[in-house]
Parts: sequence; C-alpha cells; structure tokens
Amino acid sequence: MSPRSTLLEVKDLHVTYGAGTRAVRGVDLTVSAGQKLGLAGESGCGKSTLALALLRLLPASARLSGEILLDGEDVLTMKWGRLRAVRWAGASIVFQGAMHSLNAVHRIGDQIAEPVLLHRRSTPAAARKRVAELLEQVGLPGARADAYPHELSGGQRQRVMIAMALACDPRLIVADEPTTALDVMIQAQILRLIEGLVAEQGISLLMISHDLSVLADTCDRLAVMYAGRVVEEGPARQVFDEAQHPYGVALSAAFPRIGDPGSRLAPRGLRGDPPDPTALPSGCTFHPRCAVALDTCATEDQALREAGAGRRAACVRVGVAQPLP
Repeated sequence: MSPRSTLLEVKDLHVTYGAGTRAVRGVDLTVSAGQKLGLAGESGCGKSTLALALLRLLPASARLSGEILLDGEDVLTMKWGRLRAVRWAGASIVFQGAMHSLNAVHRIGDQIAEPVLLHRRSTPAAARKRVAELLEQVGLPGARADAYPHELSGGQRQRVMIAMALACDPRLIVADEPTTALDVMIQAQILRLIEGLVAEQGISLLMISHDLSVLADTCDRLAVMYAGRVVEEGPARQVFDEAQHPYGVALSAAFPRIGDPGSRLAPRGLRGDPPDPTALPSGCTFHPRCAVALDTCATEDQALREAGAGRRAACVRVGVAQPLP
C-alpha cells in the first residue's frame, strides 16, 4: 500500500488572546489523507482554540503565528475570497452544541442547502435533492428537511450538523466534541455514524474530545494536549493503553475498565486543574500535578521526543530506565 499523502500540516502554531493568554503554544500536527486523528485533553488545554484556528474562525482578539497547511496552502495567509472557498468545500467543522449552531428560525433543509447553493452554485431544485441525500446518509428521512431545530431531538440535531459538514464534499472534517451533550446510547450511534461516513467517503477526520476511550475506539492516531501543547502522540490504542507521558497515564486511568474490580472500586483521578494560560509554571507545565516529577521538571521544559515506533512524548522519563507507574 502506498503511503498516504499529507492533507493537513500544522507547524509551530501559537495562539494568544489579549495581553498574554497563551492558549496554543507551538503545536505541530499532521493529518494524512483518509486518516482519523484524535485530540484529547481536559477543558482549557487549547483543543477548541486549535480547531477554530484551522479555518481562522477565532475572534479578532486572537493573534496567530506559525503555519496551517491545508493541501499545501497556508490558511493563515489566505486572502478572504480564497478562505471563504476553502471553508465547507475544503474543510468543515462539526461543533459540539448543535442547538446553538443551528438557526432556530430557519428550517434545517434551508440551512443545509445554504453552503450547497453558495459553493456548488446549484439550482434550488438540485440543492433540495442534495439535502434529501445528505439527510438519508446521516439516518434521517428526507422529509425532515422541513423541520425546525426545536422539533428534533439532540441526536437528530447532531445528525443535521454532520449532514451540513458533508454538504460540499470536504476532504477534512473537524469534529469538536460532537457527542458531549448526548446520552451514552446516542453518543455511540453518532460515533458509529461519523466513523462509517469517514471510511465510506475517504474523508480525513480530526476529532476532539476529553474522552480518551472514545478517541481510542474511533481514531487511528491520538494526540494529547496539555496547557496549549501536544505532550504525547502515537497510535491511538497504544497511547490509551500504554501512555508514555504522566498526563496521558492519568487521563487513561480516569476510565474504569469493564471487568476490572480494582479500577471500579479505587478509581484513579488527577488532582488540581490545568494551569492558567496567563501564568504558566516554569519548566514542564505539568510538573505541579505530576506524581512522578523529578527536580529538573520544575526548571527544564520538555520537548517531544521519540517514544517508540511512530510515538512521541514530552517527558524527561521517556527513554530512561524509570518506567511510569
């Protein structure tokens, strides 16, 4: 099998809000054509800021530097007309709050048809046909095109958001915690839907979640963010089962294993909260919460280093004979 071509490449991306809120700090990521990359981390670690930065959807107060190469073209230097063409048709986003993303006073069919009419320059009749096809693809009857958002359940609204994301046949979909507001059963249905559509249509996927178990089951590779940086990256199942960074270990341990009474009766948590991005600690930003920190961790920052085949981790213990607990 020939190697996949690179579709998205993020190089040394920095995002700062206001006078000094460093939300994203030197992130490097690559998504190959047809690949599913998961991005994990607690709230406040920079995941959603990174997602919005990919298509320059951040507010004017955000300052960006670095490169975001989509099919080799830098999103950060695109002129407005080109950027408008890339959104929806090149890459699209599924937001986590469908009710807040859909317009409450417009029928869902009209909302799905809007990018089709704009980017494909379709006739109204062709756009209606495309809407019906998209609704069928996501498991909704075409007749639901006349419904308003409040007439649909949470899971149905999320399916509408996915249909909108697929409307112009993008090569990349960014799914920003698409199942957070749904119950467990509906979450599983939506995840299977996304996974099936991505595989069927050969779309690349960047899925963002705080739930490592979801990403391990859905994605090919997994990157873990902490305090605006990627601290671990590798094959999804390996990162979930055998994390090389103490933060990845803690996130994985937060999920009880079915059939393991030890994890059910004595769950392992992670003390404290991610640091304030306006006042980051010196050295490794995770060291104040790390159970295995060394003295040098308080003064020396750690860059990503090789941690096995296709794996990287930003920890001083990587590659030395001091295994993580």
